[in-house]
Amino acid sequence: MKAHAALLVCALAVPWPAAAEVRLRDDRGVEVTLAQPAARIVTLAPYLTELAFAAGAGAKLVGVSAFSDFPPEAKALPRVSDSAHVNFEEFARLEPDLVLAWRSGNRARDIAQLEARGLRVFVTEAGGLEDVPRIVRTIGRLAGTARQAEASAAAIEARFASLRARYAKAREIRVFYEIWHEPLMTVNGRHYVSAMLALCGGRNVFASAGPLTPVISREQLLAADPDVILLSVVPSQADARLAVWRRWETLRAVKRGALYVIDPALASRMGARVVDGAEAICAALDQAR
Repeated sequence: MKAHAALLVCALAVPWPAAAEVRLRDDRGVEVTLAQPAARIVTLAPYLTELAFAAGAGAKLVGVSAFSDFPPEAKALPRVSDSAHVNFEEFARLEPDLVLAWRSGNRARDIAQLEARGLRVFVTEAGGLEDVPRIVRTIGRLAGTARQAEASAAAIEARFASLRARYAKAREIRVFYEIWHEPLMTVNGRHYVSAMLALCGGRNVFASAGPLTPVISREQLLAADPDVILLSVVPSQADARLAVWRRWETLRAVKRGALYVIDPALASRMGARVVDGAEAICAALDQAR
């Protein structure tokens, strides 16, 4: 009994080990160091909000960007930024120990100002489908939720792998993917949407365009004459957009009735749900075949 008591006293006298330092290089090539995993996180893009939740760090979010609407819990969090500006006063109130930023979506001067105020900013860039699980794992390391992040990342990779295997020998089908209607806009071959099309056996008819999101003329579209047209449009506007496209009676896709709506919340945002978007695209192309 005395020996047990002595061991207990010794155990209580030994301090718990401090949380491990986190040191990672972001997508700018900047090394970001945290004395311990982040406990108060702000995200500056909706896709980063989604990926933070996927990584198991949702409970650590204290502020998010405008349009961070998934999962539903994100809607209740304070808004700290939109496409036009960052609310630095809100940052001062929230006192985050980590800011997750989007390299091509957030302004460099805003990131610089946040860093000048002493905030740790980790900048990411999701350019390809493989970046989604990569960033989930990264956020897990930054937030100390690596186990849950690994499970989420592995599940995303497994679903992409399943699609890749299922459609590896699918008959190629030529696709026009509309991301906006006035002016008419699509994506080129470097855009991650083209990677989703390829995953499903689709070929982007404007893959060779120069700009990432080129404006397309009526003449160009008629000349391309795709087999399938996919419309990135919110469900509430789907009927109106489909009605407009049905007037293009000379297009092969219209003649075949191969017009499909893809929810932009799934396919146009590089969150964890992008694999849902890929599955929706594959299902549409499969139906068109």
